[in-house]
Amino acid sequence: MGAALLDDISQAQQERLFHIDFKLRFLGAVNRADLVTRFGIKAAAATRDLSLYKELAPKNLEYDTKAKTYIQSDHFKPIFDYSQSQALAALCYGLGDDYVGTHRPLISAETPTQLNPPQLDTLAKVSQAIYQKQALQIQYRSLSSGLTTREIVPFALVDNGLRWHVRAYDRKRERFTDFVINRIAKPKLVNESAIPANETKEADIQWNRIVEMHLVPHPRLQYPETIEYEYGMQNGMLKVNVRAAVAGYVLRRWNVDCSENHALTGAEYHLWLKNRQTLYGVKNLVIAPGYAEGTQDAQASQGMEAD
Repeated sequence: MGAALLDDISQAQQERLFHIDFKLRFLGAVNRADLVTRFGIKAAAATRDLSLYKELAPKNLEYDTKAKTYIQSDHFKPIFDYSQSQALAALCYGLGDDYVGTHRPLISAETPTQLNPPQLDTLAKVSQAIYQKQALQIQYRSLSSGLTTREIVPFALVDNGLRWHVRAYDRKRERFTDFVINRIAKPKLVNESAIPANETKEADIQWNRIVEMHLVPHPRLQYPETIEYEYGMQNGMLKVNVRAAVAGYVLRRWNVDCSENHALTGAEYHLWLKNRQTLYGVKNLVIAPGYAEGTQDAQASQGMEAD
């Protein structure tokens, strides 16, 4: 949307228009109740906002009389700009989806550069599929099988600290796994009346299993109390509960030595997993530093990182 078109629109209404635009793009639907609930306005005011949005972008939405909601049209083009971090914050934490303008830090700060933030158009289709509980047809580039066409049933976004994945059921391989969002091309929603129960989040054993990890200062450290203080450990231990599906990512991100006899010697290993038996049956341990390399458990987890 050009700046000139916004000159006569108040900041408050711009934020509501932004909210409409965001929900249409990333969830595929928006209705009057969304605006009433989010902004505390009257239903009549919400109707005016939706009418104004339709006037500004008539090809962006269609009214579904059965669902009594506006849905994204096939000709949708966003009328506001937003960054990947803003979109991800809104999708994951419910923040930032109604902010118009440029974010400015309150104090000087620096965060690690993300080399491959998700492409917003792809992220939008993935998030729509999650929100609407629909399957998604995609072209996917895998390190093991190259470019293939697949149907997946996504249900959650996953940040592994290096890149964003989507957790989904892969109909081609008939299993739950992670897909790197930036390896997805030409995503298209698959309209189905219902997703089979065995393809839903409730059927994903690795996602629903919670693993309790006991992390302690690495035994080779000269001053382990430094790490105890840094991580707020109690009695020299930090207990962390994570989903089995993301355990390998967490252990790699924190550089946790998972070897049985704390054998890793690199300076980056400040933590050791004391109760390594808790990882029995976890599928993505091939990426956990030092975990049972060469054993049946490690071999079974080969290829279980993001496809």
